[in-house]
Amino acid sequence: MKTKLIAVLLLVMLTLSGNARADSERINWHYKTSGANKRPNILSGKAINGLENALFIGNEDDKTVYLTFDAGYSNENVEKTLDILKKHDIKAAFFILPGIIKNSESVVKPLAYEGHLGCNHTTSHGDMSKITDIEAFKRELGGIETLYNETYGLEMKKYFRPPEGAFSQQTLEFCEELGYTPVFWSFAYADWDNSKQPNPEKAKEKIFSQLHNGMVMLLHPTSKTNADILDDVITEIKSRGYSFGTLDELKERTIG
Repeated sequence: MKTKLIAVLLLVMLTLSGNARADSERINWHYKTSGANKRPNILSGKAINGLENALFIGNEDDKTVYLTFDAGYSNENVEKTLDILKKHDIKAAFFILPGIIKNSESVVKPLAYEGHLGCNHTTSHGDMSKITDIEAFKRELGGIETLYNETYGLEMKKYFRPPEGAFSQQTLEFCEELGYTPVFWSFAYADWDNSKQPNPEKAKEKIFSQLHNGMVMLLHPTSKTNADILDDVITEIKSRGYSFGTLDELKERTIG
């Protein structure tokens, strides 16, 4: 009897250990385009527990585009991007890092006071899937929130984008427990390297060919190409009958 009990306990421990490893296994956010203007296939169709509480694409009949920007620092292209958004009266979400808070008051204040959402891109821009302790996770997200509040007296929205789209099932569990909404995307392209910017016409072609209902677009506002084409891109998207929405609206429509 004692031998059987020990065997059962070992089996339970191995099962729990296996589950823990699965929970913290790194997942790289990805999607595959499904043809011209069709909605992409997200994560190869893989079902992941907790993803139902994340934002990454709108409903199938949602003819809306949601503009999101990852902003780690500021330059003239960020200011130009804000001017274009103001011209079109579009409110976007900006996932920011400490550098832009510390060094770019001329950008952060318009970002916040013109109705855009200041959102969490972490304190260190590290691999969040490696964090398996909820207190460490809380510090990583809380550090930039405190800096944002102490520097500008502003409250950061509880939207969180993992750097490089690296996360785990445990990441999603931590978000739910701490009251954060993870935000991914259904469109992005290689726009972040200012020494290797995409051709403007090819960039527009890529964006328009992948335009789809409920599109969550990830762009980097530091990109010269993006700053040069954004006015045309917004105008064309509107001409195709799309409107632009906020993450708050997307959350209400998809999560409730």
